[in-house]
Amino acid sequence: MNRIRILFGSIIFIMAINLFGNYSMINAQTQTKPKKGNKMGNDAIKSNDDWKKVLTEEQYHVLREKGTEKPFTGKYWNFSGTGKYNCAGCGVILFDSKTKFDAGCGWPSFYDVVDNKKVILKDDLSFGMHRIEVLCANCGSHLGHVFDDGPKPTGQRYCINSVSISFEGDK
Repeated sequence: MNRIRILFGSIIFIMAINLFGNYSMINAQTQTKPKKGNKMGNDAIKSNDDWKKVLTEEQYHVLREKGTEKPFTGKYWNFSGTGKYNCAGCGVILFDSKTKFDAGCGWPSFYDVVDNKKVILKDDLSFGMHRIEVLCANCGSHLGHVFDDGPKPTGQRYCINSVSISFEGDK
């Protein structure tokens, strides 16, 4: 049943992306403001011009403009290395490969974060649906979304854009 929900949700999301292209319905602000409960670090105090100097065009679109990479195209959706996944914007460790799983949705999926204080969860009503957006608590970068159709022990599926993370292998 969970696989069907994931597949159906992914199909709808892909249709929305194709309908709207890569246009983000939410404009990035010059400085991202934190959601209550978590405070952002100093990396959040960057202008859009500063971010454009340190991110690729695709990274900027996803991390700062809340865009989405196309499914099954990212570097990590089918990657199985052992190590940690860091925020591509600031380098903070967000996910561990031990929690990565194949959700069949085309994006890297994790059932938990390394530390709940490292992410901010925010309601996202774009594309005419309700989702929970995942942001880096340190720099405010958009990472992806979290859904409640993941495996045990958490039942969560953090569906993360490959371009929003970098991998650091175990030594």
